[in-house]
Parts: sequence; C-alpha cells; structure tokens
Amino acid sequence: MRIHILGICGTFMGGIAALAKAAGHEVSGSDQNVYPPMSTQLRKLGIKLHQGYDAHPFEEELDCVIVGNVLGRGNEAVEALLNLGLPYYSGPEWLAANVLEDKWVLAVAGTHGKTTTTSMLAWILEYAGLAPGFLIGGVPANFKISARLGESRYFVVEADEYDTAFFDKRAKFVHYRPRTLAITNIEYDHADIYPDLGAILWQFQQLVRTIPGEGLIAARANDNNVATLLERGVWTPVETFCAAEQGATWTATYDLIGAKSRFSVAREGKSVGQADWALLGEHNLENALAAISMAVHAGVGVDVALEALSEFKGVRRRLDKRAVIAGITLYEDFAHHPTAIVKTLAAVRSQRADDRIVAVVEPRSNTMKLGIHRDALRKAFEDADRVFVLASSDLSWSPESVLASLGAKLTVATEPEELLATLLEELTSGDQVVFMSNGDFKGVPRLLQQALKSDRPQAAQA
Repeated sequence: MRIHILGICGTFMGGIAALAKAAGHEVSGSDQNVYPPMSTQLRKLGIKLHQGYDAHPFEEELDCVIVGNVLGRGNEAVEALLNLGLPYYSGPEWLAANVLEDKWVLAVAGTHGKTTTTSMLAWILEYAGLAPGFLIGGVPANFKISARLGESRYFVVEADEYDTAFFDKRAKFVHYRPRTLAITNIEYDHADIYPDLGAILWQFQQLVRTIPGEGLIAARANDNNVATLLERGVWTPVETFCAAEQGATWTATYDLIGAKSRFSVAREGKSVGQADWALLGEHNLENALAAISMAVHAGVGVDVALEALSEFKGVRRRLDKRAVIAGITLYEDFAHHPTAIVKTLAAVRSQRADDRIVAVVEPRSNTMKLGIHRDALRKAFEDADRVFVLASSDLSWSPESVLASLGAKLTVATEPEELLATLLEELTSGDQVVFMSNGDFKGVPRLLQQALKSDRPQAAQA
C-alpha cells in the first residue's frame, strides 16, 4: 500500500510513519518544517519527504493519506486531498485499524508524565521478555526510537487528549480501546481546543467507557479531577498510586537521593522491593508506580519491574541532563505547564539543595501563549533562584507584568541571541540550568552548550 502522511515530522506522525514502513507499506510524507532530527530519522527509514503543504504529493498514485491534526480546512494539501476524493484517515484512526486491532493495548493518559510513564512501561515489558510494540511521544534512551511494531500481542501507546484531526474533534485516545489504562493526572490544558476543564473530563469519560471489565485502570490517588472522573462511572477494577498517599494501592518513597537514588515500593501497605536509578523527583516515582501497576496487570512480576527500572535510562528532554561543563549542569525538560514546572524544579532542588537553580522558560504551547495559567505561573518558580523567559511576539500577555513579583530574579528576552548572551554572562560554576519548553528554544540549549565547551574561564574559576 502507498501511504502519504501530512504533518509527518511531528513526533506522533513520525511514529506512525515508522510503524507503517515496518508493516511493509511504501510511505512518503509532507511537512512545513522538514529538518533534523526527525527528517534524518525518516530518511534513514527510506521515507521520501516533501517540504511544504501543496498538491505535489498527490500527483503520484496513492492508496490513502494520513492527516495530522496540525492541518485544517484551507490548507492547500487538505483541499487537494478532498477534491481528489482520496481515502484519508487520522493518525489514531489508522493506528487503531492497522496496528492495535488484535493487541493487548496498554495506554498512558493524563496531562503530565505520559511520555516518561509510557517509556518506563515499554522498557519493563521489554526487560521481561515480552517484546512489546510501542508508540511514544518522545525518545526513550533504552530504545533510541519512538515507535516500533514489536513481536508480541502487547502494544504500549502514549494516549494524548489533544484532538484527532480537522474532521474528528474527539481526543486521540478514544481510538485506542486499551485493556490496561493509566491516568497520571488531569488538569486544564489545550486551551486552543477545550473551553474548560469540563470539556477535557468529558473526553476522559469516553476513554474510561472503553476499558473492559477484565481490564485495569491505574489512577493517581490524590488528584481531585481524576476522582471526579471516576465518580461519574467506572466499570473496570481500579488501582491507585501516589508517592505521598498512604491509602493508595501503590506507594513509594525515596530512601536515598543523589547521583544514584534508591526508592522503596509498597503494595497495599506491604513492602514489595527497592530499586536504584538516576532519575529525580517525586513525580517520577509516581510515573514508576503507574508503570509497575500496568506491567503487573500484563503478567510481569514486581521484582522484574523493579529490576527493569534500575536500568531505565530516562527519556530525551524529560529532565534530561545534557552536560556538565565548567561546573555548570545543563538540563532540558518538556515542562510547559505551571504544575510541570513546579515538579521539575522541585526534583532538581531535591538533589542539590544549596546550588543555584536557573530556570529558563519558553512559553510556547498554545495554552501558555493565551495566558490561561498566568496566575499559577507566578507561583511556579519558587524553587528557582533566577528565571529567564524567552518571550515570542505572539504572547497575549506580558511576562514582565505577570511575573513582576519575581523582582530581580526575572529576566525577559525577546530574541534567542539576547537570551544566550545574558546566560553566558551570568552563569557560574555550581549553577543548575533547567531549560523548560515544548519547543526547542530556537536552538539556545545547543548553542549554550557549545559556547560553554569552547572556553569559559570565568565559569570554571567561579
């Protein structure tokens, strides 16, 4: 089958492309932004890429087109597709019909933690010898790829609540029909799609309705919105998890925090084992508990799951330590919501309480640009000693005004060159620099790393 994918360079659609190619299809794709690393990965798979959204790909014979949710009516490629009458599908729709139909689907949903939890779960199943397929919205270091078909009946998928396509405004996750589901948390997000929290809860209700009675829902214990969701109706056994909530089914505590941390896990209040790992933060403990609960439901022993987590290497751009140069530690994280920012900074603080934390934020998501979480954002930087904001021209709010209470802690830059220069001037040995965005900061993390490597005597001697 000859398949063309519109929006192919997004993480999700790039994963769909990899799965389609592995299934034996001839795959090509278009995107407005065709550049590394995704373009390189796709070309290595033998996938032909077209720059821009126009009618050119439709000059070839195609069996179907998969349409990413970044495209809408009025887009030249979409209009050509409709006028030609070609068969077309959304990514989730194609995935469900062509990959998931005969699988034991294990899905991870929630506002925060999906990518890390999904990566942990896929690795646990792999370590246990179950050879799962997976589709993840990031690149787990244990696999170095974001998607594969797998060699068993198990398939792990990151279940996103964003809308499916211009012709299907349901959340992506309603297509997946999982047998095992984790709900990591629920908060208001995606303000460009959903008018309020109630609209998001409604989508989660549709997902919960699809889980079989012999399945499992692993749900965060002390989340009021998750509790509200489950009170509206659930037909599936529920296990809860929470690092701090002793009444939860699964709990965990850190016994040692450092370059290599140790944590203990309990089920129904009884200790079931320990694991050592290099990850930070209570939020990652809860991600691990969700993954353990799901893996046990699929038949993996708790001891095996903990062994696997001891060898879990993390996920690119999820509190990912880029480098330590001249005593300056550089982290990169996908945090683009006040709650995620709080948890990320708290995790860094827990390891080295006395060192200065430099938070660098790019308000890039649609929700952040609209200023929906402005009030919460003011309180999100309590663990930071310095805060830098890269503010784009399309922000609907002023970081200087909204974050004025930060006083001298705050610096706002409007250009990446300005941000880079200011960081290079100020950073000193011992600083922990945390870049947080769902974008790439226009290359600033990479450029900063290169500049520090070149020659920073002032940083090395500070």
